Amino acid sequence: MSFVLSPARFLIIAGLSGLVAGCTNTSSLQQNQPLVPETNAANFDARSLRDDGLRKFLADNLGSVPANEWDFETLSWAAFYYNPSLELARAQWATARAAEHTASERPNPTLTLTPGYDTTRTPGVSPWMPGINFDFLFPTAGKRGHQQDMARNESEAARLAVFSAAWQLRSELRRGLIDAAVASRRESLARTQANLQEKLVALLEQRFAIGSVTAGEISNARALLLRAQATAADATSLAAVARGHVASSLGLSLAALNGVTLPVAPTPPTLSPQALATARRESLQSRSDILGALAKYLSAQSALELELAKRVPDFHLGPGYQWDQGDNKWTLGVSFELPIFHRNEAAIGEAIARRAEAAAQFNLVQSQAIAAIDTAVATLDTTAAQLGRMQKLKLEIEKQSAFTQQRLQLGSANQVEVLTARLDLVTAESAMVDAENAAAVAAGQLEDALQLPFPHLAALADAAAAKSRTP
Repeated sequence: MSFVLSPARFLIIAGLSGLVAGCTNTSSLQQNQPLVPETNAANFDARSLRDDGLRKFLADNLGSVPANEWDFETLSWAAFYYNPSLELARAQWATARAAEHTASERPNPTLTLTPGYDTTRTPGVSPWMPGINFDFLFPTAGKRGHQQDMARNESEAARLAVFSAAWQLRSELRRGLIDAAVASRRESLARTQANLQEKLVALLEQRFAIGSVTAGEISNARALLLRAQATAADATSLAAVARGHVASSLGLSLAALNGVTLPVAPTPPTLSPQALATARRESLQSRSDILGALAKYLSAQSALELELAKRVPDFHLGPGYQWDQGDNKWTLGVSFELPIFHRNEAAIGEAIARRAEAAAQFNLVQSQAIAAIDTAVATLDTTAAQLGRMQKLKLEIEKQSAFTQQRLQLGSANQVEVLTARLDLVTAESAMVDAENAAAVAAGQLEDALQLPFPHLAALADAAAAKSRTP
């Protein structure tokens, strides 16, 4: 039995085609999701380290939730939960995964409606000549596979960017904790220095009253007091700023840290040359930025292969039907691009240039990683040596201060000498804080350069030590 497409059936097919097209624009896919700044700001202010969602996140990922005090590792996971930069990286990864899924879909066929009207029709015969044509695209030379490889590599690069963002957050939090601890110690030392200087001025004023010191000595002491008080005020301000930096790295408001005791930054393990060489080799094989740059290069390679494959034309298969005044007419069309004017040479050249750019970017990232590791190791050694010298100097000044106190008890020294010795000790302690800060920063730079947490470095050090003891 032959199939006759009447004008009514033709209109039904046309209507169904429109319905199918309209089904993709469902209300569920077009739900408006407005961003309200006031609501976002209120939600940000409501964030807390006691949030139930955060506690569940920590329990799922760490297996435990801190009762009262936070350590650096746990606080890092709080930053992973709240900080918007990591949220952005996750969203970009989700977009890349969606693009990967899109690349795996086959192209839909197209439907063309070609209604005709015969003005010289035979009386009694419908003048309408409705027709439909389909177009099926058949990619050749593995183009779909190359597109899928591109999307897969871009998705992998986006996934690795999440790890890079997490390392950046960890680095910012560590530096914030170091700055907060140093600022707190400097504030305490500055206040101690100001109090000692104030007592010294009072003693000198008493001596000036009896004529045992000059007005110049009093003036110099008062100038030093004003300087010490200004330094103490600046230290208080810097301590508040440093605490704000910690809150920012966590993705919290400063008020959310009220009553929270900030942990100290972790200290690096002692690494032997063998352990350091192992860590360096592992780092250069596992750093997320290096692997991400490699994924970008592989994507560029797939893009080049796709452009090379485009030299082989795709072909289109187009079956059609027309109802011509009672006659059923079927057609079958085949079409493909004719490579007359070019064979995709320009696009291939562009893809080659992009691959070369991706290779250069990979070389840059890798060389920067190597330089960062070497620089961090050298800086750590230098700061450790400086810290050792400052510890010896502080020990000598402590001995001198204790000796001056003994002399006071024996009557061979006075309060001015004691206060001066104590001020020297505070100055030495301030220099010690600077040296410890430099060492802590250098240690953090080593962890950042290796992108290996200190606990993992400690395991490498233990493994290297055990290997060296093995006969």
